[in-house]
Amino acid sequence: MTRGALVAVIVLAIGAAVQLWGHLRPFGDVLGEQTVDRSQPAVLKSVRDLSQYHAAAGEFQVVLDIEHDVKWVPAALAGERTLFVAAGSVDAYVDLGKLSDEGLVLSPDGKSVEIRLPSPQLDRPNLHHDRSYVFSQQRGLVNRLNALVEVPDQQRFYVAAETKIADAARESELLKRAEDNTRTMLTGMLRGLGFQVTVVPG
Repeated sequence: MTRGALVAVIVLAIGAAVQLWGHLRPFGDVLGEQTVDRSQPAVLKSVRDLSQYHAAAGEFQVVLDIEHDVKWVPAALAGERTLFVAAGSVDAYVDLGKLSDEGLVLSPDGKSVEIRLPSPQLDRPNLHHDRSYVFSQQRGLVNRLNALVEVPDQQRFYVAAETKIADAARESELLKRAEDNTRTMLTGMLRGLGFQVTVVPG
């Protein structure tokens, strides 16, 4: 048998073994297969007080269409195009810790209060990993061969999705909604205490 024929036989044998193992995996318990988790427990590193009032939240979804080409090389040989579906949420909040003495102005008679409301802010997008996935992917021959020996890196898709969702949140009505909700909350609370309330932008 020639060297080339021997290599071909070995490759076919490996492929058959992989397929056979895939069929046997459902019977892992019968074969004695088990998973042992030796991870260490989580350790609390720090604690900090929060004064943020999270007044609104938005749910977003984005479909990324990212193509990476190699100049002067046909796409069938090298290159990659990926459709990635990402879902995430963004909170809009007001930092009530910024309501210092100048933020709350009480009238001389003690019957009314003026609130200088801090500007609302957007929290960092929170991607839902259970609803974010690669929808489809086209790869050139070189990329497919590399995928056999390298772990696919999807981190770049999550980073791009986070940026897209953050941009969409800034263009949405989240900040306005958070400001209105915070104004309503503070007004209702202080009026319940017997104050007349005026809210102005900080």
